[in-house]
Amino acid sequence: MGFELQFTDKEITLWGGMGLMKRLLDRIGFESVWRRCGLPEPGSNCGYRSEQLITQFMLSVWCGANRFEHHEVTRHDPVLQRLFGFKRMANFKAVMRLFRKFSPARNEQVMNTLHRWWFTQWSVDGLTLDLDSTVMTRYGAQQGYNPRKPGRASHHPLMAFISDPRMVANFWLRPGDAHTANNSESFLDSTLDRLGDQQVALLRADSGFGS
Repeated sequence: MGFELQFTDKEITLWGGMGLMKRLLDRIGFESVWRRCGLPEPGSNCGYRSEQLITQFMLSVWCGANRFEHHEVTRHDPVLQRLFGFKRMANFKAVMRLFRKFSPARNEQVMNTLHRWWFTQWSVDGLTLDLDSTVMTRYGAQQGYNPRKPGRASHHPLMAFISDPRMVANFWLRPGDAHTANNSESFLDSTLDRLGDQQVALLRADSGFGS
């Protein structure tokens, strides 16, 4: 078979699929939702909007980033910059500064607003809510008993899932030595608040919550 070689002056990108993601974000009103969440404000008039920093962070994750430094790959892509309508792209340190402004109270406020908005977008006749906990081994400076690897630092988070659409409804990070049922009632109250008007028809939890 013969191939015809052609050249173009148009800019191209490895991340062409992000065009579909941009259409999805526009359709669901993604940026307007973030504006209502109470994100931390930039420290100066020259700072980047928090909505842009969040979008850039998610864009990098969608493109395969698993470290903040990998954010620079998408930052220097002019096609992505034009596609998402950014006058200039922020570096990864600006994203890190935004996340440092979050406190536990701010986390709860932002995520509650996002979840309540999300669960108004679809209708299910009675949800199935699953509560669970797990042990996450850590290799940094975290403290806490690790039953799987005694002596190794760990976290023991609480998690809530909606099984019908397979969505994460809530997540609380706790020290590794926390009992499974520790703060479980407050965690359940927080989760139900996030569900808004959605009704839970079935609640399932592992044996550690029985106490």
